[in-house]
Amino acid sequence: MTDAPRQRHLNIHTNPEIMAGHYANFANVSHSPYEFSVTFARVDHEIEDTEVPGVVVSRINMSPKFVRELIDALEDNWSKWVTTEGIRNLPETSDPNE
Repeated sequence: MTDAPRQRHLNIHTNPEIMAGHYANFANVSHSPYEFSVTFARVDHEIEDTEVPGVVVSRINMSPKFVRELIDALEDNWSKWVTTEGIRNLPETSDPNE
C-alpha cells in the first residue's frame, strides 16, 4: 500500500451557451470578511455624458483561497501572453509585407 496522494481530474460539463462566454470591458472587485465578489459589466465608453450606460454580464463570488489561486493563474497567463506578444512584435519576426 502506498501513501502517495491520489490524483484527481476534473470532468466539467457545460452547455454551448455557457461556453460562448460573455464580453466584459469593466470589472468591479469588492469583498467582505468571508468572500470576494467580482462584477463584470459591459459599458459604453463612447458615450460622453456624465452617466455612462452599462449592463452587468456576470457576478462571481468566491472564497479568499480561490481568489489567490485565480490571481496566480492570471499572472501566469499574463506572463505567457506578454512573452508571446513580445516575440511576435520583434523586428525579425514581423511580416515585411504588412
